[in-house]
Amino acid sequence: MTGFNPQTCTTFSARLLAWFAAHARDLPWRHERTPYRVWVAEVMLQQTQAETVAPYFVRFVLRFPDIQTLAQAPLEDVLKVWEGLGYYARARHLHAAAREIVARYGGQLPDTFEALLALPGVGRYTAGAIASLAFGHDVPAVDGNVRRVLARVFAIHEPLAPREWEELAAKLLPPGQAGRF
Repeated sequence: MTGFNPQTCTTFSARLLAWFAAHARDLPWRHERTPYRVWVAEVMLQQTQAETVAPYFVRFVLRFPDIQTLAQAPLEDVLKVWEGLGYYARARHLHAAAREIVARYGGQLPDTFEALLALPGVGRYTAGAIASLAFGHDVPAVDGNVRRVLARVFAIHEPLAPREWEELAAKLLPPGQAGRF
């Protein structure tokens, strides 16, 4: 990869964390960072801007404060609270995953990337985000925005496979700070 070296990684990571410390937005899912709240926020944030998600998130976690409550709710109730946020498959997957979590994991969100990835509606980015934010695992979360930034910072002009982007992002992760990163 053009422009890639370990010193650049260390400098980039430190600068990004410093910027985040100074400029992080006050978002409701950051107030009480439980695995459930992280999961709900990450699903809601798929293809939707944070400013749009914020009031829906607050309303959703007030109505469904935990996985058990969400799993027991009728799908129609979940869809009603979701109404207006769009991409309703996300709500259906969230509900189905909550039921699976209750059945397979005793109502506790699984804490490994692989188990998260196996849940309905959870792809590689979402599994990485939940694993790092909710459980502190050093796992990258790579989406289109991350790929664009990495391509610019490291002068990557050739196409990379999704796993190659994840490998690069993993090299950048400061140990124990993946969630902040």
